[in-house]
Order: sequence, then C-alpha cells, then structure tokens
Amino acid sequence: MTVPPSASHPQRVGLFGGAFDPPHHAHAALARAALDALALERLHIVPTGGAWHKTRPLSEGAHRLAMCRLAFGGDARIVIDPRELQRDGPSYTVDTLAELRAQYPQAALFLLIGADQAAAFHTWRRAADILSIATVSIAVRADSTSAGAVFDPENPLPGLPGVAARVHRLPLPPMPHSATDVRRRVAAGLPIGHLVAPAVAGYIADHHLYQPPAQP
Repeated sequence: MTVPPSASHPQRVGLFGGAFDPPHHAHAALARAALDALALERLHIVPTGGAWHKTRPLSEGAHRLAMCRLAFGGDARIVIDPRELQRDGPSYTVDTLAELRAQYPQAALFLLIGADQAAAFHTWRRAADILSIATVSIAVRADSTSAGAVFDPENPLPGLPGVAARVHRLPLPPMPHSATDVRRRVAAGLPIGHLVAPAVAGYIADHHLYQPPAQP
C-alpha cells in the first residue's frame, strides 16, 4: 500500500470500491474527478472481496488488485487497498468505512458510487450507518439516461428520503465504458485499447483473462 508522504494525517479521504474486473478508463476518470472536485488528500481504491450482490464469479482477487495498481498508479494520493480481499466472508462497504473511520478519526470521509449503485443504495447493508460515517458522492455521467431519475436533490438516494445533506452529485463527462464491455470484447477477440490503460490490456493478455472456455 502506497501512502502519500505529504499526507500522513489527511483531512479529506475517499473510498472508491468495486469489482474492478477489470478497471477501465471510466473508473480512472471518476477517481481523477473525485480527487479534484472533493479536494481529497487520499483516495482508497478497494477491490471488493466476497461481493454479496454479484451473481457472477469474479476474477481472482490477486488479478484485480494487480490491474488496479496498473490502472490507478502514478498519483501519490491514491492507495490501492487490499483489505476487502483479505476479509473472510461477504464484503460490505459499511465495514470498510468503519475501518477507515478508525484509521482516520479526524478526517471527513467520502464514498464514491455510481448512479446505478445509488438506485439500489437503500438495499445495502446498514445503509443509514454508511450515511452517518461518510458523505456519499454520486457520479452521474452526462450521457446517462437514468441520471435524472436517480439523482433528485430532495431524495438523492431512492428509498432513503431526507438525506440530501449527506449526498451530492459528481458530474462526469460522457464515457460509456463498462467492465462488461471489456470482458465481452476480450472473449470475442476484439481490441480493448480504447477502454483500458495499455498496462491493463497487457496484463489481461499475459494472464489470459476473460477468455472463453477451451473447447473439448
């Protein structure tokens, strides 16, 4: 874990979690936007461990962690954080935030989520406790057809009314990338250089990730 040398006691800390299977350009754009717009002194990139909400098996944690280091490297404010991969059982954001609160007792904490995650936020484990620990920053892309329905200043998290003071909108430029698209293109033998960092594309090729099952 790389700790920024000039921010041993940061006052503004972000958490950006996800499968990162694989991390792509939209993930990197969100990280940059959050660092700047929220004036974060440290941003923890946390690949999920046992994802309770995922219906498909994730790639091995070691691969996703390595790809995150390649995708998000180069900024001293970013920490590639393996804690959820090291945790037994299902992985819950509220537990990670509680650990970050203990690690940074004086800091303002920010949780970065996408508009699609915001729509289901009320189903997350101890969602109200998350709001008591951190401010939720919802990344809304300009090309998102659901953005208007998801982000309402009076009710920014559907199912949890009256929490506007702890939630705000983080605008992003149009960037219709998704990890699903990357995996599909790799499986089809199509190029992905426009979707992921060159080092991530090389890692995927070197480790034969997202390949279709071999035919008997």
